[in-house]
Amino acid sequence: MSHRHVRRGHFDIVAVCFVAFLLLSNIAATKLIGVDVAVGGLSWHLVFDGGAILFPLTYILGDVLSEVYGFANARRVILTGFVVQIIASLTFWLIQIAPGDHTYRNQAAYEAVLGQVPRMVAASLLGFLAGQLLNSLVLVRIKRRSGERRLWIRLLGSTVVGEAADSAVFCTVAWAGEIPRGVLVGYMITGFAYKVAVEALFLPVTY
Repeated sequence: MSHRHVRRGHFDIVAVCFVAFLLLSNIAATKLIGVDVAVGGLSWHLVFDGGAILFPLTYILGDVLSEVYGFANARRVILTGFVVQIIASLTFWLIQIAPGDHTYRNQAAYEAVLGQVPRMVAASLLGFLAGQLLNSLVLVRIKRRSGERRLWIRLLGSTVVGEAADSAVFCTVAWAGEIPRGVLVGYMITGFAYKVAVEALFLPVTY
């Protein structure tokens, strides 16, 4: 088996996992999770959406795609994920508006979990596209300057830029004008810090 064939096989696996994790994250994001954190005499109530469980892994996989296979291949997978998100949103919406059978009793539950809110869909799509493309581009640019050394700088540096763009675009498009500005900024910062922390935690796995 040639080296090229092995690398190509890994590319397909990483690409499929990237798109799958993206779709699962968008569905999981319909649930809000609250966590109480206490350190010393201080306590915080942190709110995340369910997408926070898997979505940071798409950035790790995006880093692998860019580092190993280059920006062109990473961009192709990112754009594929973008298109599949659109197809999934349209599919969920068509099912939602389709007339239910008289025996079906779960229309409200379906709409609560998979109902498509145009503003949220737009926020998710735009945030994902901006964040992932910047993540991939920055990683490749840093690699051109520094060579193969200091992979951790490329991984964290690209994630900081990509996640910042993703969080800023998503939160602004989804929630601007709907929640107080202070709450919006806090939500944005918390989400950004959490995703970057996950990337840092998974550095050994990424290596």
